[in-house]
Amino acid sequence: VVAVSAGVYHSLAITADGAVWSWGDGAAGMLGHGDEQIQLLPKKVEAFAGRCVVAVSAGLLHSHAITADGSAWSWGDGYPGKLGHGDEQN
Repeated sequence: VVAVSAGVYHSLAITADGAVWSWGDGAAGMLGHGDEQIQLLPKKVEAFAGRCVVAVSAGLLHSHAITADGSAWSWGDGYPGKLGHGDEQN
């Protein structure tokens, strides 16, 4: 593990290979696993397969990541537009 971010209800970690792992409360999809299940142990976020993540941030009910190519990613609770997707969807 090369970096960790702790939110109120969940945590994110980056491993040396650029993979993202998340655990905690899955409400609003903030863990990035396509569901809202609680994860008691770290689980790899498969959406980043083939990408190298260089930074993560765990918010209140949402998460952000930056990949090595400079792309910004966000997921979780979209209210009130905090994901930057132009809407309020999760």
